[in-house]
Amino acid sequence: MLDRKLAPSLPYVKSLFLGWFEPLRDAIARDQEVQRRKRVKHVYAKYLLLLPADKVAVIVMHKMMGLLMSSKDGGGSVRVVQAAHCIGEAVEREFKVQTFFQKTRKKSASKTQGENDQALEKEQVKCRKRVKSLVRRRKLTEAQKIVQQEIELEEWGTEAQVKLGTRLIELLLDSAFVQSPADQTPESSPDIRPAFKHILRQPIIENGRLKKKHWVIECDPLVHEGFESTARHVEIPYLPMLVPPKKWKGYDTGGYLFLPSYIMRTHGVKDQKEAIKSVPRKQLRKVFEALDTLGSTKWRVNRRVHDAVETVWSRGGGIAGLVDKGNIPLPERPESDDPDEIQIWKWSLKKAKKTNRELHAERCDTELKLSVARKMREEDGFYYPHNLDFRGRAYPMHPHLSHLGSDLCRGVLEYAEGRPLGKSGLRWLKIHLANKYGGGIEKLSHEGKVAFVENQLPDVFDSATNPVDGNCWWMNAEDPFQCLAACMDLSDALKSSSPQCAVSHLPIHQDGSCNGLQHYAALGRDYMGAAAVNLVPGEKPADIYSEIAARVLDVVREDSMKDPATNPTASLARVLVDQVDRKLVKQTVMTSVYGVTYIGARQQITKRLQEKGLITDDKLLYEVSCYATRVTLDALGQMFQSARGIMAWLGDCAKMIGSENHPVKWTSPVGLPVVQPYKKYKNYMIRTSLQCLALRREGDAIALQRQKAAFPPNFVHSLDSSHMMMTAIACKKAGLHFAGVHDSFWVHACDVDKMNQILREQFVELYSMPILENLLEEFQASFPPLEFPPCPPQGDFDVREVLASTYFFN
Repeated sequence: MLDRKLAPSLPYVKSLFLGWFEPLRDAIARDQEVQRRKRVKHVYAKYLLLLPADKVAVIVMHKMMGLLMSSKDGGGSVRVVQAAHCIGEAVEREFKVQTFFQKTRKKSASKTQGENDQALEKEQVKCRKRVKSLVRRRKLTEAQKIVQQEIELEEWGTEAQVKLGTRLIELLLDSAFVQSPADQTPESSPDIRPAFKHILRQPIIENGRLKKKHWVIECDPLVHEGFESTARHVEIPYLPMLVPPKKWKGYDTGGYLFLPSYIMRTHGVKDQKEAIKSVPRKQLRKVFEALDTLGSTKWRVNRRVHDAVETVWSRGGGIAGLVDKGNIPLPERPESDDPDEIQIWKWSLKKAKKTNRELHAERCDTELKLSVARKMREEDGFYYPHNLDFRGRAYPMHPHLSHLGSDLCRGVLEYAEGRPLGKSGLRWLKIHLANKYGGGIEKLSHEGKVAFVENQLPDVFDSATNPVDGNCWWMNAEDPFQCLAACMDLSDALKSSSPQCAVSHLPIHQDGSCNGLQHYAALGRDYMGAAAVNLVPGEKPADIYSEIAARVLDVVREDSMKDPATNPTASLARVLVDQVDRKLVKQTVMTSVYGVTYIGARQQITKRLQEKGLITDDKLLYEVSCYATRVTLDALGQMFQSARGIMAWLGDCAKMIGSENHPVKWTSPVGLPVVQPYKKYKNYMIRTSLQCLALRREGDAIALQRQKAAFPPNFVHSLDSSHMMMTAIACKKAGLHFAGVHDSFWVHACDVDKMNQILREQFVELYSMPILENLLEEFQASFPPLEFPPCPPQGDFDVREVLASTYFFN
């Protein structure tokens, strides 16, 4: 690129690499030379000398920038310990592959005698070709396995990796610089500064947790600013596939053809990996079949919606749920030296900078999603291989643009194969459009939703014909891009000569209403809970969030009438009384079933009150939030006593198992072994030339409190994933194109009635099993000495009522 004078057209980060490569390579070469001459060498020296300097330089630059670009804080920083470990590990991997090539080359070059030697030589040549092929296709994990088998090389270990990584980071800090492109007069000295800084982050409270002080590598703003423009050029592995994925047949057999694919995201937890490897394949048949079903659904980019997204994005974003391309202005320092004013300014400056960092991270995320959409736009169709988390919930393996993502992702994707709407499909398309518009419309009966859409048809047609420069009715929707896709589909159908024969590619969603509580109500056969979450037939959908909000409002009104002199909550109730609505309590109700703590619930409610903007004093906001949280959790406890009882029983069982220093293990109804991965970590120190590093290693002791707190939500997740898998398999057998996102099931509009019948039948089949009794038996068989409490008592709700409940999933 340099020779042809094409360097300016390189993506921004690659152009930075050009400037850093030679100084870094030379610095590494000098350090290698120094270490060779030394009698008493540094611990890292023997590893530093194993590869040529240019190769090491490229590994360091790529790893460091990869970590900075994917940092979650959006501020372009990475912990030193994480960066050092990643770089050391990458150098070790490269060295092992190179050693393998060298050893096999030497042996094949020597003229050996005898048949055995010749056979061995042939085998090595074959093996070498295989490894070369795997490396070329980036299947590094498999290449690594073969290398390990063929040549015996000692493992470097974490300490050596970290010491080498730290030294290489030190050399990068000393040799990588950036120059500001600001207008400079010929006389002024150029503004050249280090590309990276080694800084100490002070303790901060983030999401209610104290983050201890720690050292990070932070990139210069000039480097950071380039991330957004580079995001569209980033090489993204695990893209959607253009051919159907390999069928799953084992722990690491299935999914992508060449990239390493594992059926479960174990994050290095040995217990979970061993559990899934040890069960017979026959037991996992349903799991394999469900993942194959999800992976066989063919998608494509909805080009008209994609065009609308690109137009809005090119005009600066900031509407239709897209992040704004501009930062918020930083507050100016006050002119007076009043300490109180200075303190307020410092806080507001810190807040504005944090907001800008978050906006930056969102912009990078949007660019990555759009870069995948641009890449896949001209394809006839593509597929998403799926795998599981440890609880059995299924996820596409591609991380950016998938139906599991945001409204933007879901709006831009549609089924590659279309199907005629039919009479029922046209009705479901209207209901789907109303659901995506939201704003309270989704709480109406199906007839109410259809009537709403028919009243808005002029707006629907305008949105479809002129999405960006028309009246933009769709932009007011809760899910704007999905609403736009539905407007376009409905408009095409209604303008055709025969609407019922119009071909639709749009997936129509049926979502569980507060699905976690639906599972608890079915487990406990709790009639009151079942009626609140639509397990019982009703003329219109029961709305648990509105019901809890009404109960909270009654209590708050009652408290507001009391005398503040004798009742301290009265003054808080008076502030809160006009702010209680469905939105205030929704997130807390939704997460209560997944074990949300009092602190977590308070943070959720604080956020909702901040959005309303009526309470400006931070101390008052905190006190009102605490009060609102107590009232909300009390209302939930009264309404779902059966669910609370089951959660308490599950927690007690987990505590008993954890007390024996064992993780909680169980088998889901579809045969998947589940192991909770929570263990205590051990810290140990490593001294390096840059700083002293504290490393964490998984210990043998169980994290008892986490095992107990996480068991109820994890158990319910394993049940909702079982229901989704059972539904996926049954839909496949019925010839439906099924996609699922946990408790949201998708098919073509014409197939919604059929899927509704199937998903209800599968729910009844799931809860015809004695789930809690089976769990208790499994615990008793695994831990015979322990005396577990009996299963909680059950109510008189008949699960078969679900078959006639229109709004169970809707």
